[in-house]
Order: sequence, then C-alpha cells, then structure tokens
Amino acid sequence: MSDLTASLPNLRRDVFHAPDLARLTAGPRSTHPVRVLLLYGSLRERSFSRLLVQEAARILQALGAETQIFDPRELPLPDSVPATHPKVQELRSLSLWSEAQVWCSPERHGAISGIMKAQIDWIPLELGSVRPTQGRTLAVMQVSGGSQSFNAVNTLRLLGRWMRMITIPNQSSVAKAYQEFDEQDRMKPSPYYERVVDVMEELMKFTLLTRDISGYLTDRYSERKEDAVKLEARVNLKAI
Repeated sequence: MSDLTASLPNLRRDVFHAPDLARLTAGPRSTHPVRVLLLYGSLRERSFSRLLVQEAARILQALGAETQIFDPRELPLPDSVPATHPKVQELRSLSLWSEAQVWCSPERHGAISGIMKAQIDWIPLELGSVRPTQGRTLAVMQVSGGSQSFNAVNTLRLLGRWMRMITIPNQSSVAKAYQEFDEQDRMKPSPYYERVVDVMEELMKFTLLTRDISGYLTDRYSERKEDAVKLEARVNLKAI
C-alpha cells in the first residue's frame, strides 16, 4: 500500500484497495441472454404502464434479451402477510433471476403509484447473504395522463439508488399515454417510441458491460472493514 495512506490515520489499510483495472476488464464473459425483469404499476384493465412494459419487453427480446413481466395482481400490501406468500416469493425469485430490471409507473399525485411502491417494498435489500437487487442495472419509465412530467422517474431513480442498483442515464416519460397506443394495444410510431428503443438499447449495453463484474463494482471498503472486524472477533473467541 502506498505511503500516502500514512496521512489517512482513519483508514484500515488491510482492507483499503485501489481500483484494479484488471478485475474490471479481465476474465471470461457470460454468453447467455441478458435476463430482464419488468415491473409495472397499475391494475387497470387497460393499464398504460403495462402496455409500455410489454412494448419494452418486445424491444428487449429483439435485442437478444430474455424477459419476464411480473403481474402485481394479488400481491398483498407490504407487511400484511408473511414473506412466504406465493406472490411475494415469485417476485423475489424473479428479482434474484434478473440481471437487469425495468420499472414503469404511472404518475399519481406527482409520484409513483402505490402498486409500484408495494412491489419495490417487497424486495428486501438482503436475503440472508444475498442482495436481490445490488449490482443489477435498472431502466426507469413513466406514463402520464397529461403533459410530460418526470416526477415518477425521479422517484424511481431515488429508489433504484436505495436498492443499490446501477440506474442507466437514459429514461422514458410518455405524456398523454392514452394517445400513444392503438386499438391493438401497440405503441404508435413517435418520438416517445424511439426513446423507449433508446432506453432498452442502453440498458442492454450497460448490463453486458457490468453483469460479470457487478460483485467487484459493489465491493465496498466499509463492508470489507466490517467483515474483517467480525472475523477478528470470531478468532478471538476461539482463542479464549
């Protein structure tokens, strides 16, 4: 370790590591299709957040991804039932399966819908030693009944950061969504559609770049230090 760390007395040197370019670029790369979980935030019979997610899934499949869309119907409110509930287990299993996720919410009262928030709330930061969202890439989208807004996508970004996800720079906000889908529930050609294509393309690129090194990207000094302290405590107990 460089002598420069001598000027940082609060550091624990044995777990303080400079970034290793070799670990970011070397090693085998996965060749299986990118696994993408898509969540939407409305239970309406003609839910535009669902229609937008379905359109996004088609684009992702054309880009080479494998997709799963979670149906939030019958998902209980958070903490109203044990986590062993079948819908909760389904959602958590899909999150663990995924390498990337797409979250799409309608804007309700300037924020995301309760249906959207309930799904995110049921996915814990940790399941034992496994984190169901950490290191996964995330794309955020919203639909609005009126003029274009970014309140919902901004909230989804905040939640994605809280869930320790890699949220891509691009995003989609579809204004007056009821005008953007035809009678067959397919999205019409428009700049909104082209933006969705842009977002899915970017999600795929970021996922291919990061999925094999996500563990290293999310490896943190503070957690390494905590693990070292716990290990020392166990060793000291055995020496008693």
